[in-house]
Amino acid sequence: MEQIVCVGRVLEDGSAEVIRMRESACSGDCHQCSGCGSTKQTMVLRVENPIGAKVGDWVVIEAKTSAVLKAAAALYILPLVLFVGGYLLGEHLWQMGIPISLGGLLLGFVLVKLLDRHMSKKGHAYTITGMAKGPRA
Repeated sequence: MEQIVCVGRVLEDGSAEVIRMRESACSGDCHQCSGCGSTKQTMVLRVENPIGAKVGDWVVIEAKTSAVLKAAAALYILPLVLFVGGYLLGEHLWQMGIPISLGGLLLGFVLVKLLDRHMSKKGHAYTITGMAKGPRA
């Protein structure tokens, strides 16, 4: 997945912080709809900068496939597996499938949050792959 972003800061280790406008899943015309109650927000991402982009440059960033797949697996699969596993184990051992399954689901969400923090600290899920002319219209 490629995106065009602006370099906001170059860090000492050679990586960069880029600024991206976060848009909702709809058309992005928040001033007309206001259905979700949110407005566009800026997002700052830390990215690898192998091309040596400078502050103010418009660049193309690309997500690493492995990072996207890990995040998707953690977000969608882990809570579901713990929910179903909790139900089966709880029902088999204590005839309390529903409370144990809800505990497993909660544990899954906590683990996803911890994994998200770990991946954020690790950083560099995106890499600058080239220069761009400017923001997309």
